[in-house]
This record gives sequence, structure tokens and C-alpha cells, in this order.
Amino acid sequence: MQQSLNHLAIIMDGNRRWANAHGFEILKGHHQGADTLKVVSRAAIEYKIRWLTVFAFSSENWQRPSSEVAGLLALMKRFILTQSQELIDQNIRLRIVGRRDRFSDELQSAIRDVEKRSSGNSGLNLTVALDYGGRQDIAAAVGQIAHEVETGLLKASQVNDDLLKSRLSTSVLPPVDLLIRTGGEKRISNFLLWDLHYAELYFTDVYWPEFTTKHLSQAMDSFTMRDRRFGGASGDVVKFHMVKSDLD
Repeated sequence: MQQSLNHLAIIMDGNRRWANAHGFEILKGHHQGADTLKVVSRAAIEYKIRWLTVFAFSSENWQRPSSEVAGLLALMKRFILTQSQELIDQNIRLRIVGRRDRFSDELQSAIRDVEKRSSGNSGLNLTVALDYGGRQDIAAAVGQIAHEVETGLLKASQVNDDLLKSRLSTSVLPPVDLLIRTGGEKRISNFLLWDLHYAELYFTDVYWPEFTTKHLSQAMDSFTMRDRRFGGASGDVVKFHMVKSDLD
């Protein structure tokens, strides 16, 4: 039986280097990256992908220059307030995962509002990771479970994979099928550590602001050529086939 890619994750890397290469200010790269996200989201719909999760701001990004961090946070707020409706009108459901307590009250309110406004949508599930770190997310989940065991709400014998998954901020997400990282680096950078366990990895030198539907198509073509064994023998191969469109 033919199967299509269900969950695509993307590390949107290269905004800063793209801006530097073109002589722009850093924030110009982030603005262009936000436009690329809208293009890729529309393409995901055309390819009948159900889940798209993108890494927009890591827990380590707070270490960047304060002016860049402030600009990024302002861009996030502006995107949610002024551009998210375009995505909602395409039947996209928006979710934000990661910590929120370090954001301003205004940004937290905007996040809650956009999640509520899109909650009835049944199309693409677009999840944006903000102030997110995979190890931190797992540690927080383990801490919560430990507290529940200590206080008698859980028995130690009840702790298993499914329980831990249910305590993650990414609990609603299915396993990742394909991870794309743009910008030339070949690492996963603490992203979706739990959900990448059998993901196929695809790395491209293209900076995120320059990433197009053609590049997405190339990544998906690579995905279809891979044999996914999920730990089984070669005779148990699951072959994935993409639903193509004329996006090029």
C-alpha cells in the first residue's frame, strides 16, 4: 500500500548568513524567512502533508545579541497578529510549542489567540517551536512524572514511553517522517529529540530565505528513494511515496 509523508519537520537555518551574504541587516533575513514559511506551508497543503513542524527560536537563541533577540520577538508578534490570518484562511491549524513564560504578556496573549482562532481548522497542522529545546522538554516531562509518582498520583510501574510522550510539550505531534535542515549544517540542534527516533534526515546548503518549492520537491524525492525499516529486517521495508503536484 502506498503511503504519503505524514509529518515533515524543518530546521529553518541560514537567515543570518543569507542576510550577511547579501549585505542586509540580520532582521531582513528573518523577515524573508517568515515569508518562506508561508510559501512552504502552502506547498505542504498541495503535497497533502498533514503535519508541518518548524524550529523558529531555540532556548539557546536567547544568547544572541539583545538587539537581534528583540527584533526576532517583535517579528514573531507581528507575524502572529498580521499574517497568521492568511494561514488560518487556508484551513491551517496553528500551534506553538516550547516555553512561553519568558515572552512578553502581549506575545503570550497573541499566541493564545491565534491557537484559539485556528483550533477548528482541519487542514495542515502547522506547529512552530518557540523558546524550545528537546532536552529541556524531556527533562521537564520527567520532572513532572517524578513529582506525580512522589505524590502518589502515579505508580512507578505506570511509567512508559506513552506516558512520557504525553507529558511533552509536543505530545500532540506524531512521529517525524522527514527532517529537513537548510543552511548547510548537519546536526539536529536539540530539536524534537523524542519524535525524530526513526526520521529520515535531509540536509541542504540552501539558506532558508532562498528555500523554494523546488527545493522541497527535491527533499521529498530523496525521501521516496529511501527504505524505511524502523529497526526491522530488509524484508520488512516500508516504502513511502509522495503525492506530487505541479508546484515547480
